[in-house]
Amino acid sequence: MRSKIALRSIIVTTRKDIKIYYKKAPVWIFGLLLPVFLFLAFFIGRELDTKQYFPGFLAMSLFFTASSVGPLIIPWEKQAGTFERLLSYPVSLSTMVIGDILAGAIFGAVVSVIVAAVGVAFLAIGVTDAIMLFLFFAAGNLCFAALGTLLSASSGRVPSNTMMLSALVRFPLIFISGVFVPLGQIHGAGAYLAYASPLTYLVDGFNSSLGVDSFVSAFIGILVLVLYSLLFFGLTIVLLRRNLMKGL
Repeated sequence: MRSKIALRSIIVTTRKDIKIYYKKAPVWIFGLLLPVFLFLAFFIGRELDTKQYFPGFLAMSLFFTASSVGPLIIPWEKQAGTFERLLSYPVSLSTMVIGDILAGAIFGAVVSVIVAAVGVAFLAIGVTDAIMLFLFFAAGNLCFAALGTLLSASSGRVPSNTMMLSALVRFPLIFISGVFVPLGQIHGAGAYLAYASPLTYLVDGFNSSLGVDSFVSAFIGILVLVLYSLLFFGLTIVLLRRNLMKGL
């Protein structure tokens, strides 16, 4: 009985987030337009191999889209005064957070699948391991959707503050994770930073799945993404419980 209630709570929370937050401008600006402009700014005017850099762009697209919904949810609901109502429902924090994560992951999956389809159809990108590509898609979506939810866990009533924090976290990650500079060309302290970033393992996994040189085994890459997902989820619960009434 409890499992059915929990499952229903997750589904209701996910549907609510999809209906409300997929229409918000910051989700599309930070989740879709920004990574496209970043990639074009890096690529236009330079004689670069599209096939070599496409896996990184796909990973960056998934990273931004999956993590763009979560930062809005809690601060926006506190600002609108609906967070108090959610707390009064028979919904646990865990199920609420899982619903928020799934909403972000679904948004990331839909947009990233479109980006991948465009690459395969128009850029002649070859898929060498479809199963591994799917597994990295799933693990990456959950990981970065959980990161987006974590970024909003300690926020107050102002969504713009959370979006600024989100930008401060996400921008450094794309520059140390092999998106614009191949992992094999990163040395010294930069290599340690790169391997500490979960985005690195998604980029490397997409490289392997799309026929580009990779440096980390697929098993380790997926394991790291899953472990980061659990870490982000756990930290979100801890922060929400600690700041449960903050901003109300």
